[in-house]
Amino acid sequence: MENDGIKWIYVAGEKHAATLNLVPGNSVYGEKLVKQGGEEYRLWDPYRSKLAGAMRRGLKDVPIRHGTKVLYLGASTGTTVSHVSDIVGNAGIVFAVEPATRVARELIENVASKRKNVVPVLEDARKPRSYFSVFGKVDVVYCDVAQPDQTDIAIANCQAYLKPGGIMLLVVKTRSIDVTMDPKAVVIQEAKKLEKAGFAVDQIINLEPFDKDHGMIYCVFKP
Repeated sequence: MENDGIKWIYVAGEKHAATLNLVPGNSVYGEKLVKQGGEEYRLWDPYRSKLAGAMRRGLKDVPIRHGTKVLYLGASTGTTVSHVSDIVGNAGIVFAVEPATRVARELIENVASKRKNVVPVLEDARKPRSYFSVFGKVDVVYCDVAQPDQTDIAIANCQAYLKPGGIMLLVVKTRSIDVTMDPKAVVIQEAKKLEKAGFAVDQIINLEPFDKDHGMIYCVFKP
């Protein structure tokens, strides 16, 4: 997997993904800051970020690059959002959607207030038409929402904002969908739902051991 915005760094003989720190000296969630070649990088913890976990589990492409426009659903306190912000740089933008006020406050204080390329959107992802601050079409939709209808929420957002040929990364929280079904079967079921909605499913990843009963689906939007 090649991506100019992600560097693999060895610390004490262990390989870690890292991103170039857009706000030098600032650690967002207690992650380690490492200096290399006169630049400061933030180590990206796969146990704290599903995108980092997916990279460790063989995600063949991170579709987020310098200048990418991203719609991020389920931003939470901004752990992964901050690394996405590092990668897209000031030429890109991250619209970070989070409905929970307390969590969004942390997102704003720790991430958005320090990074001009992060736009917090305090809205319910079920109502994509209510995001007044999201403009134009985005290149990538990243969805990490713990709801039984998480795939439908992701599809509705892609139909509203993702450009044709754009990429969606969908985190499937299988226990939120059906606790009685085998987690792998749930992920396959959701992938079929995406195919019916006009997505080409490119890769399915099991996120264990980093996240139990979670999968990630990489798909291309072909409306």
